Amino acid sequence: MYRIEIPKTDEQLAAYFLFRWEMLRKPWNHPLGSEKDEYEQVGEHRMVVDSQGKVIAVGRVHLNMAEEAQIRHIAVSKEHQGKGVGKLIYSALEEVARQQGAKRLVTNSRKVSIEFFTACGFEIEKEVSAEMGKLKRTQMIKKLSDVNQVMLHPKWCQELQNTWYETIPISEQMGIQLYQYTGKTLETRASLNKNINLHGTMFAGSIFSLATLTGWGMIHLKLKEKSLSGEIVLGDGDIHYHKPITMQPRAKCNIETLEGKFELLERDKKTAIKLQVDILDGEMPVAEFKGVFWVLPSAKAEG
Repeated sequence: MYRIEIPKTDEQLAAYFLFRWEMLRKPWNHPLGSEKDEYEQVGEHRMVVDSQGKVIAVGRVHLNMAEEAQIRHIAVSKEHQGKGVGKLIYSALEEVARQQGAKRLVTNSRKVSIEFFTACGFEIEKEVSAEMGKLKRTQMIKKLSDVNQVMLHPKWCQELQNTWYETIPISEQMGIQLYQYTGKTLETRASLNKNINLHGTMFAGSIFSLATLTGWGMIHLKLKEKSLSGEIVLGDGDIHYHKPITMQPRAKCNIETLEGKFELLERDKKTAIKLQVDILDGEMPVAEFKGVFWVLPSAKAEG
């Protein structure tokens, strides 16, 4: 299981920069410290850690001007490459850029990473000066469209939203809404004002409900994509709270966290799907939900 974190403590920042140096500078025989530049204080940093808290990916984004953000220093550990971790850290950085008002993203890519950024929607613009005298770079650009206009399967998403409100009326009272679905990530949001306790923070029970519905929704949409059907029920749910929610409740489920065999449903067998939902307060990770959902095969119509 992976989770995205914002390095803030001295220990986290040390691990973040050491990983960046080991992946991006040490192979070129550059000294420790060369991984940093003049944009560290104004940039937004993100890292992906595994279940043991070990850093496995890093990246940074900063504004060049009011409507342009630059992605830099994305790196993924060799043992986790090809597993979607790079897309995970990139998506987190793009989301930050959007929230800062950026209308386009730029990155100066080495030849080895051009394919990755192309898959993320970037296009080659021009060749730029070699960095540090050795590494040839290619400038790539991506225009950012309104996130709501790139919602994948909008009809299914609306049906899912309607299902929640019709079958679980409290979800509407909580202000839970499907915010974004990309095929790889499902994000939902809730109204803090409708779930606030006497301390001015979100009820723990409301956070659990938001996480559960998000996980349930991800499985529902994946079943639709696979032309499968079944009854989804929560078998077990475990949530760890780290900080209270005081601003914007958000829940995100990434496809990389799903574990299970959907194909069992094709043989009319139930299947267990494990997944993780990350809870955020704005951009701040505040809790993780790990759930086991059972998908029961749909009852066949009697002849």
